[in-house]
Amino acid sequence: MTDIIIIGGGIVGLATALQIKRRRPDLSVTVLEKENRLAAHQTGHNSGVIHSGLYYKPGSLKAVNCIRGYRMLLDFCDQEGVPYELCGKIVVATKPEQVPQLNNLFERGQQNGLGGLRKLSGAEMREIEPHVNGVEGMWVPQTGIIDYVQVCEKYAENVRKLGGEIRLGEKVTQITAGNTLSVVVTDKATYETKLVVNCAGLYSDKMAQLTQRGEIDLRIIPFRGEYYKIRPEKHHLVRNLIYPVPDPNFPFLGVHFTRMIHGGVEAGPNAVLAFRREGYRKSDIDLKELFETLSWPGFQKVAGKYWQTGMGEMYRSFSKAAFTKALQELIPEVREEDLVEGGAGVRAQACDRRGGLLDDFAILESERAINVCNAPSPAATSSLSIGLTVSEKALARF
Repeated sequence: MTDIIIIGGGIVGLATALQIKRRRPDLSVTVLEKENRLAAHQTGHNSGVIHSGLYYKPGSLKAVNCIRGYRMLLDFCDQEGVPYELCGKIVVATKPEQVPQLNNLFERGQQNGLGGLRKLSGAEMREIEPHVNGVEGMWVPQTGIIDYVQVCEKYAENVRKLGGEIRLGEKVTQITAGNTLSVVVTDKATYETKLVVNCAGLYSDKMAQLTQRGEIDLRIIPFRGEYYKIRPEKHHLVRNLIYPVPDPNFPFLGVHFTRMIHGGVEAGPNAVLAFRREGYRKSDIDLKELFETLSWPGFQKVAGKYWQTGMGEMYRSFSKAAFTKALQELIPEVREEDLVEGGAGVRAQACDRRGGLLDDFAILESERAINVCNAPSPAATSSLSIGLTVSEKALARF
């Protein structure tokens, strides 16, 4: 019998295990990960940005956990020797009509307690990023770069030191709640546990349905984000991080430029519907999962509302010229031949039945389970804070 079973060996699951073991080393904790390595999906496919907490509604779970988690992450990395760099970023209004939204972001950042934010004229932006194009901008000094897979490995190392267990290559297939315990069945073993904590990312809704009686009111909709890499001879075009002003109605930040902690520069991502939950390539299709997405009433409402945006993203996915044109709004000197196909990630975006793309983290609780059902970006930055939040909910039961 295990006191707590955590499903998912990504950054949120590992951070939760660490925070539980730090507070209650006497409790037995087992992390189950279906892949043969940690951080195999969302965590291992993101762009490695340490987010400042600029974008999120003041008081929301995203704002509170990102700002608290930011400091916790940096403290952890300092203690454990995980390299990172606080290089800062600029957010760029490329058109005059984007300036009001830029001003809104500036005010939101101040409300979220970010010091050192600075409004920039076009000339001031080009002092920081000489090749950028824009009418106005904002300097965000807190933003940084890191390797989140390395962070996960350190979390796991600490979990094991504290007596926690991490089992790789075990896929959860069934969860049955009894009167006092839950039975968790994997493709290799059967476990009894007092509490299930679901941090399964792209399959968090599936796991939640196994732990709850009846239907849950959300689905994970997978959105693939594709990246290009900038050829080394053009790295000088980007000094650090350059972001556009995001569309306030869409939960994605738009294509941007990111200098990577291990060298190189990435450009992207777009945001296209993935045809399977772990669909990192255009050719990755799972007909059952695709049908589940397309038949979900909430997705149908999202598609009806954002079809033009979605078609534009899909066009950019298949047209390198269109992707380049989007990047040229920020850096006009970028040429199609400067871009080399890079990797891709899949964002687990929760969508409710009414067509709402959940903008905040979502944690659902039942009698013997805690389900983290929406934890896309900035979950990596926020991981220790989310882990603390979930651990407090878990330990209240012991």
